[in-house]
Amino acid sequence: MKDAFGAPQSMLILGGTSEIALATARRLIARRTRTVWLAGRPSPALETAAADLRVLGVDVRTVAFDALDPDAHETALGKVFAEGDIDLVLLAFGVLGDQSRDENEPGSAVRVAQTNYTGAVSSGLVCARALQAQGHGSLVVLSSVAGERARRANFIYGSSKAGLDAFAQGLGDALHGTGVHVMVVRPGFVRTRMTTGLPEAPLATTPEAVATAIETGLRRRSETVWVPGALRLVMSALRHVPRAVFRRLPI
Repeated sequence: MKDAFGAPQSMLILGGTSEIALATARRLIARRTRTVWLAGRPSPALETAAADLRVLGVDVRTVAFDALDPDAHETALGKVFAEGDIDLVLLAFGVLGDQSRDENEPGSAVRVAQTNYTGAVSSGLVCARALQAQGHGSLVVLSSVAGERARRANFIYGSSKAGLDAFAQGLGDALHGTGVHVMVVRPGFVRTRMTTGLPEAPLATTPEAVATAIETGLRRRSETVWVPGALRLVMSALRHVPRAVFRRLPI
């Protein structure tokens, strides 16, 4: 297989300017990856990301992709798979939103849900079908620990990630035995542009640490990856805290 041992020759990043995704691409390029597709809305940032990866000596291509335009997903992503097999799809787009604003502006809350969940369902199914048709490949979905249990501070974002996480788990079950591997990645607080200015949570991590965990998970054919690993125990405990107590916790 082209993607044997968790070292894909080709990868498609949905959310081509994601710092986590680009850190993952750099790590995989250092091993074996030689073709990278960056899917995202056309922008100087997308072109800069492509140029930065080309310096590493790989073939980097861009494709116009908008999570909020599911009607165009099949055509846009179909062009990528028509060019040849894709060993790894990394679904890395998402928005954090602004909880206080979104609670008072339902349209803004809907945009968070449509980006993080609806857009992911649409593009995830398109890619899953293509991977299944070629008979191999991995689909890595960037979820979040925020989806494990809704918190007062970010329940709109958290609920969208909860939906995404459940979808990805179910898709993995549906594809079991087809040659397609689905891996859900649940990072905690990651120091990126998206979280700049926010209070840093305990066990905060970096895009590079998440990239390392993704590479390790691919090599092990893991189905779920927590970053950092200690969050698995933390969230297991928080999941069972009585609701009356949970809502009073300073989290």
